[in-house]
Amino acid sequence: MGEDRIQWARREYSDEEIFSILSEPVREWFRRKFGSFTPPQRYAVMEIHKGENVLISSPTGSGKTLSAFLSAINELILLGKEGKLEDKIYVLYVSPLRALNNDIKRNLEGPLAEIKEVAKELGYDLPEIRVGIRTSDTSSYEKSKMVKKPPHILITTPESLAIALNAPKFRERLKTVKYLIIDEVHALAENKRGSHLALSVERLQEMAEEKFVRIGLSATIHPLEEIAKFVFGFDDDGKPRPGLIVDVSFAKQTEIRVESVVEDLIYTPAGELSEALYRRLAELIREHRTTLIFTNTRSGAERVAFNLKKRYPEFEGLIEAHHSSLSREVRLDVEEKLKRGELKAVVTSTSLELGIDIGTIDLVVLIGSPKSVNRALQRIGRAGHRLHEVSKGVILALDRDDLVEVTVLAHNARNRRLDRVRIPKNPLDVLAQHLLGMALNRVWEVDEAYRVVKRAYPFKDLSFEDFMSVLRYLAGEYAGLEERKVYAKIWLEDGRFGRRGKMTRAIYYMNVGTIPDEAKIRVYTMDKKLIGTVEEEFAERLMPGDVFVLAGRTYEFVKSRGNKLYVIPREGAKPTIPAWFSEMLPLSFDLALDIQRFRREVKGLLKRKDAVRRLMRKYGIDEKASRAIIAYFREQARYSIIPDDETVLVEFVPGEKRNRYFFHTLIGRRANDALSRAFAYLVSKRKNCNVGIAINDNGFALLLPPEVELSEEEVMELFKVEDLRETLKRALDNTELLKRRFRHVANRGLLILRRYVGRSKRLGRQQVMAVSLLKVLKENYPDFPLLKEVYREIMEDKMDVESAELFLSWVREGKIRVVFQIHSVPSPFAFNLEAIGSSDVVLMEDRRELIKQLHRKIMAMIKETTSEDVELVV
Repeated sequence: MGEDRIQWARREYSDEEIFSILSEPVREWFRRKFGSFTPPQRYAVMEIHKGENVLISSPTGSGKTLSAFLSAINELILLGKEGKLEDKIYVLYVSPLRALNNDIKRNLEGPLAEIKEVAKELGYDLPEIRVGIRTSDTSSYEKSKMVKKPPHILITTPESLAIALNAPKFRERLKTVKYLIIDEVHALAENKRGSHLALSVERLQEMAEEKFVRIGLSATIHPLEEIAKFVFGFDDDGKPRPGLIVDVSFAKQTEIRVESVVEDLIYTPAGELSEALYRRLAELIREHRTTLIFTNTRSGAERVAFNLKKRYPEFEGLIEAHHSSLSREVRLDVEEKLKRGELKAVVTSTSLELGIDIGTIDLVVLIGSPKSVNRALQRIGRAGHRLHEVSKGVILALDRDDLVEVTVLAHNARNRRLDRVRIPKNPLDVLAQHLLGMALNRVWEVDEAYRVVKRAYPFKDLSFEDFMSVLRYLAGEYAGLEERKVYAKIWLEDGRFGRRGKMTRAIYYMNVGTIPDEAKIRVYTMDKKLIGTVEEEFAERLMPGDVFVLAGRTYEFVKSRGNKLYVIPREGAKPTIPAWFSEMLPLSFDLALDIQRFRREVKGLLKRKDAVRRLMRKYGIDEKASRAIIAYFREQARYSIIPDDETVLVEFVPGEKRNRYFFHTLIGRRANDALSRAFAYLVSKRKNCNVGIAINDNGFALLLPPEVELSEEEVMELFKVEDLRETLKRALDNTELLKRRFRHVANRGLLILRRYVGRSKRLGRQQVMAVSLLKVLKENYPDFPLLKEVYREIMEDKMDVESAELFLSWVREGKIRVVFQIHSVPSPFAFNLEAIGSSDVVLMEDRRELIKQLHRKIMAMIKETTSEDVELVV
């Protein structure tokens, strides 16, 4: 399938070869400033100069941005020297981060001014090369200046590009683009912003005067062939456009250490564990110039920064937190202090993963697992910013499951076993937005528009039926939607379509983009007293009857209306949903499978005297960590069996309050989410009862009323579910998740407008409309494109139904056997799930306490059954 059109760059050009193509001022400037070229520059600069499409994957600080710009700047300087530099846009640079755009402008204007100086010395007078920024922060005055006198290099974001493509005067200016640079591709490809950008790029190419050179810049990501196709797009014959992959992501040395903060991860009291964690962090901070600390949640980042300052007054003013909930001003202030080297440490959740250039960091600490090898490498790559410096990372594990996970993760990172990136397929809401954008510009032949859309990677397999259903929706052909204020935005007849009505342009401008308006959802009692707010992601998880904690009290969820949740106070009731749920990162499927294999490997070591040493040697972990892992596996093996890549354990633990069924399906939380909802749905239908669910990366638990039991046959039957997608679709009916996600899709697909004629519609109002439209569509048009899309988004992007299907097929084919056991206490591998599913657990402290009690019971049981005198708790 035209794979050979995308090649790996094999040729590393010498400094002299590259200097030979550079104009004198650029050559002289580069020699003085850098002396010689970095690996990405040696592979890429000449190829870009020759007009090849290029994807550069390399660590931060390896000069990849300059690799992308150097050929283009050189060409502009040559034109300037010959007096041929026109007032037009030659280079378009797109980045997902607005903050980054200002960085790039700074980093471009400096060199351009320096080159101009060098040229003066050499006796040339070069014209000014203009750099402009166009984002949502750009004033209309600036924008109109750009139309009259466009910058030679334009810097923008995906959203602003989509608007620029439809700005009547400015779009003419985009026709002259010769180089397109897309930065931070790894942050775009996996989500709808990337799909949106891919369509913008194909629309740009369709109206451009010539084929432009495409340059993608990415951090560590896999598989690079897919990412290259994403950046280069496809020809009309369905083959990927030719281009080169420059992979220098291994040019930088990485050192990763895994540590267990305490000897005993179970019995160490919570206070002592915290004490040890902060003591270790303080040691590491003192030993390094600047340390970047990643927690996996925003609240975690706040807590760690607060505690470090409180415990160690010496760090006052030298440690800051940085995460997406903080205001832009605060974030910029922290970034500036970092750049100036004024901070000893910054604690962040995910907001500093992307390319802000920060120079002095020489250590990255990860508290807990980052859940994916790629993410670990991206984070640790922030340390030792220059290419010859080593990126040093330390991962601190805080519980036993975490420890097993990071041991495998660090091993994979050292050996460059990366996780596969998932690119959304055919997001129809994004398509609707762009088809309207296309109609605003001119009248299209349907076939011609379909061809343009299919050139974008996410839509390469789009069926003509789906394409037409979106056009028909935009043309108002679904009867009955008009009375719900959904009006036709285009006309469609005789195989052609175009725009309808004067207001459609305003609608497109005001509602462009894919990032949903995030709602803080208000929580009221039934008599309308306001209690507080929760995040939308938290609200998505709620089912009627769920009990959760807010402002220190417990409440039962009854119903939602728009953006309000209604609850009943339940003093002393046990919560069913922990508050930290919404922010957790999911474990990748590939890494989960590797952890299953690791389990089988450790199982084989348990009988050996040198097990601890062997594990330390192969996986590069400290002795504390190695002992903890061996002890953990011994306990599991003595009490039950070790589930691994050949065995799934299902354990039934009867209880007075509820019966628990633990499914040890180590396939990552997204796949477990799909599997557990489908299983719970089947059980609730067969047994006619409510089924609670607890899930994590290592498996899930189904929680049933005490009078309801599942036999071994009934459990085995679940694994034979015929059509997982269809079952899951039914399970999603009436859930908060479906209602809220439908609003997001309806916003993106312009079914429910966020903003109209200068007014924003309140989120609550939008949510009410979404729920009523959802009902109408399900009853009358089950194959309506945006209804189809909301199910696709939930099942494929939020959950991972594909991996769940794959896993079930392995069970069906007998590659994995299912073992059913009945226990009086959950086995050690189920402790964390029991803690999530247990109604007594609200705080992390309670969770530790519960695990301690379970552990004591298990150890007592094992001791009774083992006569050998073996040291059990290592």
